[in-house]
Amino acid sequence: MSGDTRSAAPRGTLRVRDGVALMVGVVVGIGVFKAPSLVAARIDDPAAILALWVAGALVVLVGALCYAELASAFPDAGGEYHFLVRAFGAATGFLFAWGRLAVVQTGAIAAVGFVLGDYAQWLLPLGESGPALYAGLAVAAVTALNIRGTRISAGVQNVLAVLLCATIVAAALLGFLLHEGAAPAAAPADAPAAGGLMAGIGFAMIFVMLTYGGWNEAAYLSAELRDVRRTMVRVLAWGTAAVAALYLLLNGAYLYVLGPGGMRASDAVGADYVAALLGKPGAAVLALVVIVAALTTLNATIFTGARSIYAMSRDVPLFGRLGRWDSRAQGPVNAHLAQAALALVLIGAGAVARQGFTAMVEYTAPVFWFFLLLTGFAVFVLRRRGLPDGGFRVPLYPLTPVLFCASSGFMLHAALVHTGAGALFGVGVLALGLPVWWLARRRRLHPAG
Repeated sequence: MSGDTRSAAPRGTLRVRDGVALMVGVVVGIGVFKAPSLVAARIDDPAAILALWVAGALVVLVGALCYAELASAFPDAGGEYHFLVRAFGAATGFLFAWGRLAVVQTGAIAAVGFVLGDYAQWLLPLGESGPALYAGLAVAAVTALNIRGTRISAGVQNVLAVLLCATIVAAALLGFLLHEGAAPAAAPADAPAAGGLMAGIGFAMIFVMLTYGGWNEAAYLSAELRDVRRTMVRVLAWGTAAVAALYLLLNGAYLYVLGPGGMRASDAVGADYVAALLGKPGAAVLALVVIVAALTTLNATIFTGARSIYAMSRDVPLFGRLGRWDSRAQGPVNAHLAQAALALVLIGAGAVARQGFTAMVEYTAPVFWFFLLLTGFAVFVLRRRGLPDGGFRVPLYPLTPVLFCASSGFMLHAALVHTGAGALFGVGVLALGLPVWWLARRRRLHPAG
């Protein structure tokens, strides 16, 4: 049967443990080996650093409860796209899809590529542009594999996620068992950047929440979970708890061994942490683990991103060429090529900025938090219109969605105020979606309704 058949539909085959494993596999990736040093760049107190990671988990939990209500009431493989179209109409749905194509997903691919590049550069330096070269090569190679029809099955993804989680636990326990607890008095690190406590918290939380990023992707499982009205909330709650426990454990170990100053001075904090315990050979092993994890995350992000482009392009014929399914490759080849081209452009821009990972976070963060805020508002809109009977209802309504909207609004403000020009550039690219939508409507190349 052709891969683009419209009669096929997702079936409810996933259990709670499958959903939790997929959520943990998506969320726990390369961020925890990079972002902690950027958090320590603005916050010097160890207790405050750990408190920010706890705060991040609470934000995720509140958001997860809101998403559980939406997903159990309106299960659909389109996830957030489906919720926003139902709540606010086709124009908002298109703008979300545009932002995912031009900013969020391609920016995430570039950010993962830069983390891979930083660790590959740590192992085998290629000069000043080494991280960007490694990132570009990785994006091109993984895209080529996807175009050839190569896929990593859910089982392999789950096995890799378990191995990565086991590595995190083992690395953290090694730190607590093998180190005496005094941060090494190596080269002095710069003090946290000036700007005030709230500015420091706002900047640091951007990277904390980036590391928790991906939890909302669980909404895209709603059409494939068994008894979704009861199980979605369990997937999100248990997944959040597991991720938070891993992050707190590893960040506690970083602080115990390196201290805030050592973390601040590191470009590859995971590798430097293991080097302090086991020497460079041990750190090289961890660097290889991070590279494998980055490739796994990159493959999953490229795989799902191209399908998001494909789905949006089927709804908006203006992008008709990107909405073609290649039966031979069993995938959306044109969408893959467009996505890779945009990601490579962003990698080039990040290389010019000299701080590729940070530049990509700044580029994507405002757009990501804007649409998360809109999804929070959708809870109120769809609740007012009436929800199907029997689904999960967010507890303490309306307080819980109010807290989610408030936290998303705070993160949106932080992403706009406490970052650089990359944030405004990302907002500008999102705004370009408005004339594109106008053009699609004017030429009658827009989705029905």
